[in-house]
Amino acid sequence: MASPSGVSPDMQNFVVGIIGMGDMGKMYARRLSDAGWRIIACDKEEQYENLRGEFADRSNIQILRNGHLVSRASDYIIYSVEAAAISRVVAEYGPSTKLGAIVGGQTSCKDPEIKAFEAYLPSDVDIVSCHSLHGPRVDTKDQPLVLIKHRASDESFSKVETVLRCLNSKHVYLTAHEHDRITADTQAVTHAAFLSMGKAWHSMRQFPWEGARYVGGIENVKINLTMRIFSQKWHVYAGLAILNPEARKQIDQYAKSVTELYKLMLGGHLDELRDRVLRAKEKVFGREEAPKWEDQLLLKDEVLDRFSIGGTSARSPLPNNHLSLLAMVDCWSALGIVPYEHMICSTPLFRLWLGVTEHLFRHPERLEEALRIAVEDNTFRSDDLEFTFAARGWAECVGLGHFDTWRERFVATQRFFEPRFPGAIEVGNEMLKAVLESTKS
Repeated sequence: MASPSGVSPDMQNFVVGIIGMGDMGKMYARRLSDAGWRIIACDKEEQYENLRGEFADRSNIQILRNGHLVSRASDYIIYSVEAAAISRVVAEYGPSTKLGAIVGGQTSCKDPEIKAFEAYLPSDVDIVSCHSLHGPRVDTKDQPLVLIKHRASDESFSKVETVLRCLNSKHVYLTAHEHDRITADTQAVTHAAFLSMGKAWHSMRQFPWEGARYVGGIENVKINLTMRIFSQKWHVYAGLAILNPEARKQIDQYAKSVTELYKLMLGGHLDELRDRVLRAKEKVFGREEAPKWEDQLLLKDEVLDRFSIGGTSARSPLPNNHLSLLAMVDCWSALGIVPYEHMICSTPLFRLWLGVTEHLFRHPERLEEALRIAVEDNTFRSDDLEFTFAARGWAECVGLGHFDTWRERFVATQRFFEPRFPGAIEVGNEMLKAVLESTKS
């Protein structure tokens, strides 16, 4: 197999090792091998034969039995494992790292990853971590790719950039702490909102696209992205929420915002509710009003309305108080988060969620209608009760640091929606693609 074109002579025989061949590990292996890099990789030993068969048609991907063999033979090793397992895996394979190699990780939470590298890697090893801020089925082109030069020479860092350039992602340079703070700001509460929606619909035994209650552009995003999250593996979101200290306090605040706003709705306190929401709006979005903002919105109605799962787009939407969105802005306001400050590190899910939040808050008439409905209309009262329970349940789980409880909660809801995933994911992928195209500028 030919070496990658245009690389320096010292990288002509450069070997990239990948420890952990889950969805992201496999995606990296395929993309890097397509670019001409030699890849050696492993997963758990029981996966050895299956992986050999899966990659038999790739002459420059070699599957080995374990991470010791990968570590000894690789110039650049990427640990692509669950955040909760990173310490154990690095403790096992780190001491076998090749002299002078570069090591990094692909976990969503860098604090435990960097601690593991510092504890278990030889001192002669350079550390350059990365994180692709998207899922394995999203096109990597123009997506944010965080690069963390933690303990490395300029030469080693340049080599990592050279290897990963084939992803055509936008490189973002951060420290490990900056990464964890920003990913908490852009992902933790976003995930909490969708996890809570899914758990609420599960508790009500409701497929939201089958009735007339959840119709229209904002509802399409809620449903599609909830399905997208629950179609993934549970640990993808658990690690970020439980292991990232910044994420913990944000998820707790979101649950508080949901609860306090719901109590105002139940009590009929429209003036107090309006005052609180408008103060949060000003803090997060500033004082401007539509139509001045109209051309600056991340999402347009005509884009969102195209993507309903159940063919409900022709029905008229029921008035909705959008508690999940009101609580999002209230949460951002309480934590002093201005979401636009982190757009360079935003995930596709975050951009969509911010877009629908704008959709409500940057149109005064829509926001006023939602506030009125919140107090005067009981149509979604039971849904909001389940949503409040769900948000508090996720926050408690994260606060206690219970991975087993998280997994049980997630998998139970995942099983409820699983029969509907194929159609939902297909629509969700098309929506994501269309929205990302519309927001490239």
